[in-house]
Amino acid sequence: MYGYIKGIVTDIESNNIILENNGIGYLIYTSNPYSFELNQNYKIYTYQNVKEDDISLYGFKTKEEKSLFLKLIDVKGLGPKMALPIIATGSIDEIIDAIEKENISYLKKFPKIGDKVARQIILDLKGKLVSSNNLEVVKNEELTEALVALGYKKQDINKIISKVDINLRIEDQIKEALKLLLK
Repeated sequence: MYGYIKGIVTDIESNNIILENNGIGYLIYTSNPYSFELNQNYKIYTYQNVKEDDISLYGFKTKEEKSLFLKLIDVKGLGPKMALPIIATGSIDEIIDAIEKENISYLKKFPKIGDKVARQIILDLKGKLVSSNNLEVVKNEELTEALVALGYKKQDINKIISKVDINLRIEDQIKEALKLLLK
């Protein structure tokens, strides 16, 4: 899986961009392709969706967008192609606020989101999301992803993560977390 890809946007289409990196053009589905400029360098946070008949890359300008997207696609009945327009048409804070306040009518304004899916989003995500301004949560998610990639279980990580100093560089956070996990 790719965490992010740095490169130059060489093409913009209605639902994707082509990001060139070392001579390879990655087709990346984005929430708003027209927010990118041609021939400009970008760091795109990516999610690789692998299905039996398709492998797709989804890209985001910020870690917060990617984090919300990942939470949305965990909702029963909501896949990447339905979650992407939610990210595109609403601000992260507004989406989180709508979920926390159980604002079904706000969620139903997104394409392909009906009453049933809106209720499922609220059921699955209420109380589990935080404002995009909360840097601590973003850093904890980054550390968790790194430790999971190293083979540790989320339940073990959750026991020690609050003991790790989030003001350290990610490399030092990982070292500190590994020491705690080995105790």
